[in-house]
Order: sequence, then structure tokens, then C-alpha cells
Amino acid sequence: MKGVLFDWDGVVIDSSAHHERSWEILAVEIGKPLPDGHFKAGFGKKNQIIIPGILHWADNPAEVSALADRKEEIYRALVQQSGVIILPGAKELLAALQKENIPAAVASSTPRSNLDVIFSSTGLDRFFEAVVCGDDVTNGKPAPDVFLLAASKLGIAPADCVVIEDAHAGIEAALAADMRVVAVATTNPLANLHRATAAVESLEGITPASLRSLFA
Repeated sequence: MKGVLFDWDGVVIDSSAHHERSWEILAVEIGKPLPDGHFKAGFGKKNQIIIPGILHWADNPAEVSALADRKEEIYRALVQQSGVIILPGAKELLAALQKENIPAAVASSTPRSNLDVIFSSTGLDRFFEAVVCGDDVTNGKPAPDVFLLAASKLGIAPADCVVIEDAHAGIEAALAADMRVVAVATTNPLANLHRATAAVESLEGITPASLRSLFA
């Protein structure tokens, strides 16, 4: 193992309530219904996939983009009002990786403006040598693009990277990138994460040594 790629929402921070609430607020604003199960179905995917493919709110690219931007604007306002929770074990693992000079990168579907807001309030950006977000790739998860770009920015071969993920779309993307993936059961039950290389209830107790063991 030479590098670790972190998904963001549901892995480093607990932002699910803010994201779900932002969709609800937007639905009221535009007078559109939210299908049952939409939030779980869309978790980890770009808004450009969620809006036409899951919510069926719009197909026109300009309209989809405008709705996506508004949703994230609402999300950032909610974050600024109430903050976010750093998930158990995340900061400790990041600090341990940094201490051992193992580079880490963010590889997330979230827009960069969202990351900037949270970086400014938490200081978590000091742990990452690269940041790749949904704005940086055309094809979102489950396509492997975001992980491949993050590995490239770190200068590390995909096969030498470990991905930390919580969403099924992210697990599929990591496997498609030829990377090992540790799934965290923050969004889906542990029993449903069997496709990952390893699955854990939380990042508490996960260490650089335990990540290295995936390559044994």
C-alpha cells in the first residue's frame, strides 16, 4: 500500500442529514415530488446522475446543472448553520497515515465548493495531498474516473491504492479502478458490503498496518 483514497460524505464526515434535507427543501422550492428511496439510491452519485435518472426532475443539461447547483447551495447553508460531525476514527486514521508519510487524497462526488466550506471549518485539508471531486471528472461513480485521477495526482499506481468508501457506487468504482476497497457501514448494513475487499462498522481501530494487511 502506497496511498489511501477517501470518499468524503459518509466516510470522513456525517453529512447525510444535511444532504437529505437539502433535497427536501429543493423539492418544495420547485414543486416536484421526491420518489420513495431516492436518497439511498442516489448516495455517492453525482447530482447530474441523480436529478434525471433517479428523481426524474429534468433532462435538459442546463436545467439539471441549475438544480444541482441550487441543491448544493442549500446544503452549504445547512452546514454553515449547524456544522458537520467528523465520523469516528476518521481523523485518527488520517493523522496516523500522515505520521507514517503515507499520502492520502479525497476522491469524492461532492462539489469542490462543499469541500471548501468544510475544510475551512474543520482544518481537515491538512491531511490530504490531493483533492479530487465531482467537478473534476465527467463520469461519476460507479465509473472509476475519480479514483484513477486521485491516484494519478498522488503519483501512485491504482493497484497500490486503498479506497475507503461507504456507498455501493463507490465500491464498484474502486473495484473498476483495480483498487482494494474498505467499506464502512455508515450508509449500508455491514452484511450488504460483501463486494468490498474488507468491511468494517467504523474507522475506529483501522490503522496503516491493517490497511497494509489487505495486500498480504
